[in-house]
Amino acid sequence: MSTLADSMQQQAEEFQQRYAAVREQIGRVIVGHDDIVHGVLTSMLIGGHCLLEGVPGLGKTMLVRTLAETLDLQFSRIQFTPDLMPADILGTNMIVERDGQKNFEFQRGPIFTQILLADEINRATPKTQSALLETMQEGTVTAGGTRYTMDKPYFVLATQNPIEQEGTYPLPEAQLDRFMFKLVVGYSSREQLATIIARTTSGETVQPTKVMDGAEIVRWQHLVREVILASHVQDYIVRLVLATHPDGPLATPITNQYVRWGSSPRGAQTLALAAKVRALLGGRFNVSFEDVRRVYLPAMRHRVLLNFEAQAEGIEPDRVLLEILEKVAEKAD
Repeated sequence: MSTLADSMQQQAEEFQQRYAAVREQIGRVIVGHDDIVHGVLTSMLIGGHCLLEGVPGLGKTMLVRTLAETLDLQFSRIQFTPDLMPADILGTNMIVERDGQKNFEFQRGPIFTQILLADEINRATPKTQSALLETMQEGTVTAGGTRYTMDKPYFVLATQNPIEQEGTYPLPEAQLDRFMFKLVVGYSSREQLATIIARTTSGETVQPTKVMDGAEIVRWQHLVREVILASHVQDYIVRLVLATHPDGPLATPITNQYVRWGSSPRGAQTLALAAKVRALLGGRFNVSFEDVRRVYLPAMRHRVLLNFEAQAEGIEPDRVLLEILEKVAEKAD
């Protein structure tokens, strides 16, 4: 038993070290935004996708590019625009002539990669956005009656601008639900802005070093799933999710007042997996209540749909979720 415990402890320590190595390389380029960087890495380590929301110029695209340079993975970027078509993403069958014979061959689109940056995803039409649904959920692409499997690991990191709504198409709930985390990128502090200016206007270019490859990422994804989730902590996750369902048996007063639709089971799965990453980063092989609380907002803010009353009063999902977090006890009655 002690040998097994020692092995788990060693794996947790190695996980911490390798995670820190990736963070260090990203920190050479990206100033601040520690929570955002952690959220993106957590999504990657649980095998999920991540949505970054923030006004232009805050470094969302740069963060994703830096992550791709830190990891030895294939990288593609798609700039979403209103005239983008599904075939521009997935690929299309084309006539190719070889040895005097013409045949249809499938030309793969930019979606065939391992890290996909979907820049300003809400600028594309719903028809084009839906082209990502199968790939995000199943890790496959179906075209011309043939099903193609993506290389592992595979992540979609999407950005969107919350302010400029002209010419944009809000992501449907079905697509939002496929993102593990929704991260809100805020402004930099006074000290961070000074560092950004010093780094970007001095003529020096910092290039991060590749420190992790796909096989290692897959290994850590398997390790995360081995972390122990005790029944009472799992029940806490279940109650936190059920508390977002209006008129449900565990709904809080603020849920009934402001929420139209609550979280799907994917919310509970995300909470469990993300909390396991937090546990490993804390050097533990079991999930605590605090691990769950720390990932609650990014895992749930895009899965709670507010009603008209909340919109009229300017209530944000984070406010509702923070109150739910306060009202739901760690231990069931």
